[in-house]
Amino acid sequence: MAFGRAILVASAVAWLGVASISTTGAAPINTTGWWDNPDGQLGSLAPENLNKKRPKPPIDVTGTWMISGQWQFLPLPKFKPHAQKLHDEAIAARKEHKSLNDTIGHCWPPGMPVMMTRVWPIHMIQLPTAVVMISNFEDQVRWVFMDGRGFTNPDLYVPSYNGQSIGHWEGKTLVIETKNFETKNHFIDASVPVSDKFKIVERIHLAKNGEELIDDFTMTDPDNWEGEWKSRKTYRREHKVDFLEVHCLPDLNEGIPSTFGKYQEAPDSKK
Repeated sequence: MAFGRAILVASAVAWLGVASISTTGAAPINTTGWWDNPDGQLGSLAPENLNKKRPKPPIDVTGTWMISGQWQFLPLPKFKPHAQKLHDEAIAARKEHKSLNDTIGHCWPPGMPVMMTRVWPIHMIQLPTAVVMISNFEDQVRWVFMDGRGFTNPDLYVPSYNGQSIGHWEGKTLVIETKNFETKNHFIDASVPVSDKFKIVERIHLAKNGEELIDDFTMTDPDNWEGEWKSRKTYRREHKVDFLEVHCLPDLNEGIPSTFGKYQEAPDSKK
C-alpha cells in the first residue's frame, strides 16, 4: 500500500514538473498512459469493454433508492477490547446528547459501509461493465466493477474510503466484495474503527416487483471484532427523486454545537 501511495505522489510531482515546463513555452509532453489502470485493465467505460458480448444480467438495479428501516448495523458482533472501548465511549456520549468520533462532521468521507445508510437517496446506474452507486450524502460514489476483473495488487492500489468493489451474479443476486480501504478516521456508525483487513461482502436482490432492494451485509475485520458482522438493509424505490449536489462545508458545520469541542476530536489529531 505504501508503494501505491508513492506512485500517486510521484505522479503528482511529475505533473507539476510538466506544468512548469509548459508555462515556459516548451512543447507539451504526451501524458498518454499516466492514468492507466496499474494492472492494464480496460476502463469500465472503454467502448471495447462495454461492447464485449456478455450474458444478459438477471436483474437491473438501476434506479433511485432510499433506505427504510434500521440504518445502524445491527446486531453487533463481539468487539475486540479496544474497539469495544471506543464503542462504549460513543454510546456514553450519545446519552449526554453529544457526539464522539463523528468524523463526518469534520467533512471526512463517510466511507463504506456508512455511505449506504445515511438518510439521503442513492442513485444506481447499471452498465454492462459496472454498477455505479452515487449517494447524495457528500456526493459519494462507488464503482462496482462487473467486467470480470480481479482486485488490483494492493502494492499498486491506493486505499480509499469506499474501497475497491468487484461484483458478480449468483442467480438473481448481485454479490459484491469490497476491500482495500483507507483506515484514517474511518468508523462504522461513528464508534467502531476499521483496519486494513476490513472486508465487506454484500448480497443484493430485488423484491416487491422491483420496488424494494435488499442488501445483506457481511463484514469481517479480525483486528476489531470476532467472526462475521451481519446486517440487512432495505431500500425503497423512489420515482420522483433526482440527484442533488451536496457538499460538506466546514464553515457551515461550525454552527452545529456537537461538531466541535472535546467530544469531536479526531483520534489522530491529539498531540
